[in-house]
Amino acid sequence: MNTIGKRNKENREEWLEATLKKIPAGLKILDAGAGELKYKKYCSHLEYTSQDFGQYDGTGDGVGLHTDTWDQTKLDIVSDIVNIPRPDASFDAIMCIEVLEHIPDPAKAIKELSRLLKKGGKLIITSPFSSVSHMTPYHFATGFNKYYYLEHSKINNLEILDLHPNGDYYEYVAQELRRLPWVVNEYSNYNKAGLGFLKKTYFKIHSLLYRKILLPIMLNLLLKYKKIDIGSKEFWNFGYFVFAEKK
Repeated sequence: MNTIGKRNKENREEWLEATLKKIPAGLKILDAGAGELKYKKYCSHLEYTSQDFGQYDGTGDGVGLHTDTWDQTKLDIVSDIVNIPRPDASFDAIMCIEVLEHIPDPAKAIKELSRLLKKGGKLIITSPFSSVSHMTPYHFATGFNKYYYLEHSKINNLEILDLHPNGDYYEYVAQELRRLPWVVNEYSNYNKAGLGFLKKTYFKIHSLLYRKILLPIMLNLLLKYKKIDIGSKEFWNFGYFVFAEKK
């Protein structure tokens, strides 16, 4: 089976690692909305500070996707991201990775991050273009397109140096086709005890046929379409990667 639709996370982490290497050693970086500090490993050359509101517990309200466990005991700053208790121009760089969709007012968050940046400081943001419910009830927006960043960079005295789409329409559709069996299992009644053995067996066979026959056909078709693509990333993608500088 081909790998189309499987590189959402990998693309993001590769871009983030490469972008963080552009930040000179010894400078101060804030990881805003750091969660479990999973990207600290890319900041060994920097003076790293983590921040998060510290209220998500891994299970939330049980709706959508969750992490099950979530350890935030190593955070340096526990605060609202729109009111971080540090003076203006405290950091040489700030990263905010897959966080904006979890903030009730993301525009205020960008304003706050801009406040905390020194002149010439770098801001690194990634967030989804379109996302399913996850980490609920702390999920307030399904995503952001490039025009959101272009607008709010102007408002907050930021110059965008790189605005990079992650994937394209075909990659996104492939990702969701791969997720379909989980959605059926999670949001249908075939797996409930009240259904008879024959009906459960029918659904299990149906799922197997999808995975073994229909899904490979659809993925191969999407891969063929992707090879002749001339810009579907502008229509739909996993999300945008943003690298900006404080003017």
